[in-house]
Amino acid sequence: MPPKQKNELYKESARKKDVRTSNIEAAKAVADAVRTSLGPRGMDKMVASPNGEVIITNDGATILQKMTVTQPAAKMLVELSKSQDVVAGDGTTSVVVICGALLKKCQELLEKGVHPTIISDAFSKASAKACEVLESIAIPVNMEDREALIRAANTSLSSKVVSQYSSLLSPMAVDAVLKVMDPARPAMLDLRDIKVVSKVGGTIDDSEMVDGMVFDQKAAKSAGGPTRMEDAKIALIQFQISPPKTDIENNVIVSDYNQMDRVYKEERNYILSVVKKIKASGCNVLLIQKSILRDAVTDLALHYLAKAKIMVVRDIERDEIELISKTLGCLPIAHVDNMKPEKLGSAKLVEEVEVGKGRVVKITGIENKGRTATVLLRGSNKMVLEEADRSLHDALCVIRCLVNKRFLIAGGSSPEVQVSMQLAHWSKTLQGMESFCVRAFAEALEVVPYTLSENAGLNPINIVTELRRLHAAGEKYAGINVKKGTITNMLEENVVQPLLITTSAITLATECVRMILKIDDIVPTR
Repeated sequence: MPPKQKNELYKESARKKDVRTSNIEAAKAVADAVRTSLGPRGMDKMVASPNGEVIITNDGATILQKMTVTQPAAKMLVELSKSQDVVAGDGTTSVVVICGALLKKCQELLEKGVHPTIISDAFSKASAKACEVLESIAIPVNMEDREALIRAANTSLSSKVVSQYSSLLSPMAVDAVLKVMDPARPAMLDLRDIKVVSKVGGTIDDSEMVDGMVFDQKAAKSAGGPTRMEDAKIALIQFQISPPKTDIENNVIVSDYNQMDRVYKEERNYILSVVKKIKASGCNVLLIQKSILRDAVTDLALHYLAKAKIMVVRDIERDEIELISKTLGCLPIAHVDNMKPEKLGSAKLVEEVEVGKGRVVKITGIENKGRTATVLLRGSNKMVLEEADRSLHDALCVIRCLVNKRFLIAGGSSPEVQVSMQLAHWSKTLQGMESFCVRAFAEALEVVPYTLSENAGLNPINIVTELRRLHAAGEKYAGINVKKGTITNMLEENVVQPLLITTSAITLATECVRMILKIDDIVPTR
């Protein structure tokens, strides 16, 4: 072969190596960015967006979503934390940290000349084995055992800003999920059936779970309509109470006052007939959906509705319709001719109450209430509120995981150490390169206890070595007690988490690593 071509060939393989290295480096950089926010002593990130909005959060998925990531491989880590959020809802930071550690091990293996495909296949086997190990140390949980559920929610909240309120938020999350859960079909649990209304003012201690329903909107009282209604008959309407508009833009020229009066009279009659039909159905509380094409309700209509003693709540969002009809047991009404008494929902009391600076409409004493729950969150400022909302969502997801897969494992990085130890044992039974790669996988999982102890300001090397020793001696629930700065039995400390969170974190992280490994070139397209 002539010398010129030889050089070209050599360059090509160097390029493949560069692409792989740069991909792994970029992904590791992203993982390092969120590493410090892992665990109960993890730090929070302040995310400042260009429009001046500031978010303070500890939730891995939120941090990564708001980060501007341009490198394609690093984007995969953002997607990774998103998918963990969808599957389990919590553990979004852990999954990225594990992925980063696995990538670091890949780099070491690649430098030793191991082929990427071999690493990929070995990792796949290792992650399957890891899930088996986790299932073997899991403890079955009974849905009736409310305490166990609350403990799991506490663990999820321990790393958040609102951790000191977990004694209030955890039972709230558990009760909300148990209210929504259909015992006949536990797997069909939909978290959209839990409505969270956030109001600034007061502290998080003032948050409560409302037996009934809360709307963020005020009652429309510009025309002097009622703001409180007992024995309410509630109609959820999707039609507009305003004069009809033509389909095309057009101008009508009115030459004299008689004609003008006629126009107004027609408009009045139209609205009056609509209001009469509403009144005839026995309805006295109207929930009106937001409208795009024309005003959902005009001042004139509000005036007549106030005269008819009908309370009006307008601007109901389109995506809330399903939840409202589920809760109140009423049907959305799309046309005024369909106003039938059987389509209305009934409640003992609908009233506008003051919450902090704002006001909300509260519906209580709902008859035949559907399986939904409403939580009213309070907070001293917007950032705390938003973070409380995200944390509550994580806690709800944790309980949803438990409903779907009823097993708990200990927290405090004890499962990771256990898996790491068992995989290291298993790797000794394998041959050749595979054993080498599985060993690397096992070592990578030690990043979790290492990071946890590092974030808590302990000596990571001592802690991890001690953990290894205890697990080897058969204490499979030993983990890091961050509050005391020592190693204790996690089950006795009540630090537990759902099995699904850890298994999905390991499986998803491995998938992501295998994907990044297999890429050997980036092709820009125009």
